[in-house]
Amino acid sequence: QVQLVESGGGLVQPGGSLRLSCAASGRIFSSYTMGWYRQAPGKQRGLVARVTSGGSTNYADSVKGRLTISRDNAKTTVYLQMTRLKPEDTAVYYCNTDPDIFRWGRGTQVTVSS
Repeated sequence: QVQLVESGGGLVQPGGSLRLSCAASGRIFSSYTMGWYRQAPGKQRGLVARVTSGGSTNYADSVKGRLTISRDNAKTTVYLQMTRLKPEDTAVYYCNTDPDIFRWGRGTQVTVSS
């Protein structure tokens, strides 16, 4: 069973930056497309960024140009570099495959507020 552990969230002012990490157990990590998802209060969880096994990336329009997803297959870790953060980015952030097939981790809370 693959385990996903997200970290790196916190409280940041508008315009600030954060770097999220997701450590995944399992030797087959490198073969999956990985994604970062987020869930804001009262809203459904949705995909915001994805990276294929070959390194190609896609982003939701709302985060394009501000968030950057990357992966390190040797470390079985996927990252989300977040810049120019906005209050509407406030959410719990999760990682999983795309489409999601593994058990969700606890996520990491990102709060953007002055």
